[in-house]
Amino acid sequence: MPQSEIAGRPQSATQVRWLVFALAAGASFLLYLHRYSWNLVSPELTKQFSLSHTQAAIIFSLFYYTYATLQIPSGVAIDRFGTHRFLAAIAAAWSLAFVAIAQSTSIVVLSCMRLLFGATQAGCYPALTKITGQWFPDSQRTLIQGWIATTFGRAGGAMSPIIMGTLLMGQCGLSWQSAVTVLGMAGLIYSVLFWWLFRNSPAQHSWANAAEVELIRQGTSRANSIATEAAEVAKHLPARAALRSSSMRFFTVQQFLDAGSDVAFVWLIGAYFLDVHQLNIKSTGLLTSMPLWGGALGGIAGGWLNDWLIRRTGNRGWSRSVVGFVGKLIGCIMLGLIAMQSSAGAVAGFLFGAKFFSDWSQPTTWGACTDLGGRFTATVFSIINTAGTIGGIVMPLIFGWLLDQFTTERLIDSELIKTTNWNPLFLLMAAMYLGSGVCWLLVDCTKSLDVSTDR
Repeated sequence: MPQSEIAGRPQSATQVRWLVFALAAGASFLLYLHRYSWNLVSPELTKQFSLSHTQAAIIFSLFYYTYATLQIPSGVAIDRFGTHRFLAAIAAAWSLAFVAIAQSTSIVVLSCMRLLFGATQAGCYPALTKITGQWFPDSQRTLIQGWIATTFGRAGGAMSPIIMGTLLMGQCGLSWQSAVTVLGMAGLIYSVLFWWLFRNSPAQHSWANAAEVELIRQGTSRANSIATEAAEVAKHLPARAALRSSSMRFFTVQQFLDAGSDVAFVWLIGAYFLDVHQLNIKSTGLLTSMPLWGGALGGIAGGWLNDWLIRRTGNRGWSRSVVGFVGKLIGCIMLGLIAMQSSAGAVAGFLFGAKFFSDWSQPTTWGACTDLGGRFTATVFSIINTAGTIGGIVMPLIFGWLLDQFTTERLIDSELIKTTNWNPLFLLMAAMYLGSGVCWLLVDCTKSLDVSTDR
């Protein structure tokens, strides 16, 4: 074929963005894989240090204090310096902290490593939000964010007890400390791969050609294009721009309610099946994992639905609000119906459905952060994630108090029997879902904080 004819053909876009997708999905999976291993690590530490339940709970909660504190500083740092070095560094740091937890020989060292573990994981999702905003066009972004944040994240959490317990400790016969070390080494390998393969933008990546750069740029909204290409007069999001935005205020409230209710799925659902339905550990583990798989699948469905509605209607703000509201409303109904169920299988099915519809709004959350934030996407996400983490700190105290209020004691044959009514807990969670859904109706993601920033 003549060279002139070849030269006249339009250049095909490279596919580097899908390599970036794999790296981002890997970070999300790894973060939850390490974090949810606490289900197996905590009992071992409790025995090793002879901890009471209260002491074990305090050590568990240390993660959330540094995780919440460093959300906004992490977002600001990412927006200022980029994701390449930042994410590679924190992935290595949290993997080392994770290994150090297993090797701790004193309560002081253990507590410090737990604090460090929360601090180093704090910037991961703000960084991943920034990556999807830079590497994928608007037409695909919410679906991609659903796969990364919800599907791979929830899958990492669901697979954590299987990989650590069933495979490494059960099949391979490793001690729990050795199993943690293996998982930590996987994190270090990932950090090296991310450093080598990732760049902050398509234009900076030597493997991405001009056609791929143009493909991503053409599919980017005008607000984000302005944010990317304009001279960077403002290096960070001014506090007044965030405070005066009513959408931002309602956005933070809905995230508090959403993440606060999610604590029950991480902490209490297993205890519910053991207490109310008297299941064995094997059956409890299977049924407890079902909501996480529901959330993983919901992330895929919600991301696809969000992008489809935006293409179909051309109304980005309305599409995001409707998806968020409808998902929370259906999840609210399903949680409310649990009070009418008598079988463990039926309850697990409704919990699966509740998380499926609730978590299909997770890609919407990521997409709304990108829309509202523009250049300051990581900062906006970190503000939202801080509100969610505060919910994760506050709500366990409320949930525990509520269960205690509905626990009765009876003396039967000289034995004290405690019986807990769990229905008020599910009804409170349903109310939180409904409140989160109403907040979505009051969020207008088309009012970008970046565009409104004085330049």
